[in-house]
Amino acid sequence: MRVRIDRDKCVCAENCVVTAPTVFLIDADGKARLIDPRSVDDETLLLAAELCPTEAIVLEDEAGNQVYP
Repeated sequence: MRVRIDRDKCVCAENCVVTAPTVFLIDADGKARLIDPRSVDDETLLLAAELCPTEAIVLEDEAGNQVYP
């Protein structure tokens, strides 16, 4: 699964970091950034995306079709 972060929507709730700390980090600007999206399974990525209060995490399948939100 592919992961994108819409940094304009990110409000630094840190739910993604708590859920998948090997995938996300909060940078100096207070925005989520990707580290290693392949370090967790798709279910964990989906949970992190679902827990984002602003839907800043976008998931796509390998064909580029948006899976979430």
